[in-house]
Amino acid sequence: MFNWGVLTKFVPTVEKPKYRLNFKEKAKWTLLVLVLFYILGSITIWGVNPDAVAHFEFLEIVFGSRFGSLITLGIGPIVTASIILQLLVGSKIIDWNLRSEEGQKKFTSAQKLLTIAFCFIEAVAYVFAGAIPPMHPSFSLFIILQLALGGIIIMLFDEVTSKWGIGSGVSLFIAAGVSKTIFIRIFNPLTQAGELPVYGEPPAGIIPGFIASLMEGTPLFFSLLPLIATAIVFIMTLYIQDIKVEIPMAFSLPFGKFAARRWPIRLLYTSNIPVILTAAVLANLQVLGRALYSKGITFLGTYNERGVPVSGLMYYLSNPSGDVGLIIVTVVGSIFALCFALIALRLWRKYAARFGIIGAIVGMVTGYFLLQYYNLPSISFDSALRAIVHLSVYVISSIIFSIFWVNTAGMDPKSVAEQFKSAYLTIPGFRHDPRIIEKVLSRYIPALTVLGGALIGFLAAFADLTSAIGTGTGILLTVMIIYQFYQQIITQHYEDMPPTLRKFLGE
Repeated sequence: MFNWGVLTKFVPTVEKPKYRLNFKEKAKWTLLVLVLFYILGSITIWGVNPDAVAHFEFLEIVFGSRFGSLITLGIGPIVTASIILQLLVGSKIIDWNLRSEEGQKKFTSAQKLLTIAFCFIEAVAYVFAGAIPPMHPSFSLFIILQLALGGIIIMLFDEVTSKWGIGSGVSLFIAAGVSKTIFIRIFNPLTQAGELPVYGEPPAGIIPGFIASLMEGTPLFFSLLPLIATAIVFIMTLYIQDIKVEIPMAFSLPFGKFAARRWPIRLLYTSNIPVILTAAVLANLQVLGRALYSKGITFLGTYNERGVPVSGLMYYLSNPSGDVGLIIVTVVGSIFALCFALIALRLWRKYAARFGIIGAIVGMVTGYFLLQYYNLPSISFDSALRAIVHLSVYVISSIIFSIFWVNTAGMDPKSVAEQFKSAYLTIPGFRHDPRIIEKVLSRYIPALTVLGGALIGFLAAFADLTSAIGTGTGILLTVMIIYQFYQQIITQHYEDMPPTLRKFLGE
């Protein structure tokens, strides 16, 4: 049999720490990686024509990249390699037992090698698709090497963060990119051209632009819609993130059971992984479509000079966020959904999710009638069709990736039951037998896998339709990533955390 470890000996690897790192050390490494990530994003690739670089906003947000810089590829190669391996292992084309230590080593080794391969493959695709155009054709090879090197550096940054820092590099880079986008879009005092505004020329930032319109006596209230949508998506994500099912459990030792507690299974059981993978697939398809279009092949769609699809399959898979009527309807629907859910939390807690769905429907109908009453731009049939396709693709893809992730990441009922056994945990009222625990867990985990995947996919797509700053998908991922960082810090470093920070976090 082929030994994956032989090849990985020639691949740069970050060693694991030989001692337990405290919070201060982990925070130091995480901050260092974040600063270096921002520095790499400000370094332009030598030999590139900066005026002709195509900026795919969706790719830059989802992949934590910046086109034309050393981090052009971002986390794209890492996520793409993970998707392919998960599909191969999940479908048993590659028969690896990921529950064993040997199987996990094989998976990690193969993922690293595949990531390096995709660094070069995607670099070639970007250059020959015209997304990263060279100033002279003779510079193409050197540009490809720079792009691939930047991707490999990001892979190593991810390893450093995972082993020496807090969370993972993939999550950190997504959150960093989205946070930067949100901050600039809200507070940028310059114009779109990057110059100081003159009279009659509004700043690019939402708040400076709105203040400028107030001073001119023509307040543009519609310009605040993206800011309102962003706040709503933040609140909805935090609310859904905290919904869970609690299973009673206790330690089972030879001299009896004790220390009863509850083990929470969250509604979003697979967290944000399904959305990251779904967004990565759509982003790769967009790059492939642009590459094919540059060669005259248009079955995936045609693109304008900014790299935005204007027809074909990718046009209908992309987010129809430019329709003002659609934005108003989805924002009003979000407001109603949030209000209904908050009211239900106070009166009928267990029906909060149902009231939220009812509120969304009532709000969208109300928003549609507001368009008619105030003679605002209505929703076109084309935008409505694209919205339905966008929602459907996200929901279905997120369910599929959620199922694959559970089966390949050791989160299925059988694997969790084995983890219970090794930790001497049992469910009160049942024998300490993994098969019994697996049967109990099977009542919850498969259902939450499908329901959580569908919900996270719907929320991401629905948030996209509101034209929230940083895209709905980006905000959704960022909120969940920050929440996970918070939980990890509290659970692992409560004791060695500085008192000031402990007080700030509310603990």
